[in-house]
Amino acid sequence: MITVFGSINLDLVAVVERLPLPGETAAGPDHQNFPGGKGANQALAARRAGADVAMTAAVGTDVFAAPALANLEAAGVDLSGVRRLDGATGIAMIGVEASGENLIIVASGVNARVSASWLKGKLPQGSLLLMQMETPAAEIRAAIAAAREAGATVILNTAPAGDPAVSELASLSDIVIANESEAMEIAAKLGLPGEPEAFVRTVAEGRLGSARLAVVTLGAKGVIAHDGTALYSVPTPKVRVVDTTGAGDAFCGAFAAALDRGDELGAALAFGVAAGSLACTANGAQGSAPDAAAIRQLAATLPISRSLLHANTAPEAENSLGKA
Repeated sequence: MITVFGSINLDLVAVVERLPLPGETAAGPDHQNFPGGKGANQALAARRAGADVAMTAAVGTDVFAAPALANLEAAGVDLSGVRRLDGATGIAMIGVEASGENLIIVASGVNARVSASWLKGKLPQGSLLLMQMETPAAEIRAAIAAAREAGATVILNTAPAGDPAVSELASLSDIVIANESEAMEIAAKLGLPGEPEAFVRTVAEGRLGSARLAVVTLGAKGVIAHDGTALYSVPTPKVRVVDTTGAGDAFCGAFAAALDRGDELGAALAFGVAAGSLACTANGAQGSAPDAAAIRQLAATLPISRSLLHANTAPEAENSLGKA
């Protein structure tokens, strides 16, 4: 069981030839609306990847609330923990250029008022609590404490990493997922090495805090992770990139789903990489989230490298189902 404590937004997307620089205006021919929010994106991705998922979050009383929830409802995500608060549903304004790169501005709305107290009774022992940084840091901290008390495992995706509290929250979590820039930011604040391989090794050795599994996504170069015993790496497959929006969320959701069903770490990483790669082939943060069958098919083609901590031990090759 995966419980997602996070944001729900409606994404307002415009496609432009080139993203604007500061002070510039970029015009596009049209715009579209898509359900979004990093919490909702990851909840949907985990559900489509085969997990049982519950969402604890908030929407407003405006016209954006219903479309923001539509995909979660259709996918069968448990929304009993989603509250409707007076105010505005969160929105994200997204520009996407022809190359697939994006620029995002978020207005939090009622996401700024979610409460960790809503998690009471919603974290079964042995379950996963998946969180991001689009809700208040104080509530994420309280949610981590609630998970500890309930015997749930905390996965923190450090995106977006602008909040100064991200380093502290990462140090309190069991599993940390960051991209390269987020890892460097956390490392700089805590006096840790910022190079991805050194970062994941340092975190897995316990120097960050309670975290014992660190994952750094490397964009087109794939992903690396360390669990205190071995360094794992999985490359990305070649895909036709249409829109990178939501690729990181697809990775997080699918990776959590794989861990939830008990997959070995290398297989879970390959499952996440496959999901993130497939998400780049379609538009929208949620509409692009692939289903379990498509993810599984692509993941089976990805090589997994596993290097033990011992310097004289050669790397072991694995496939997406475990050791080859």
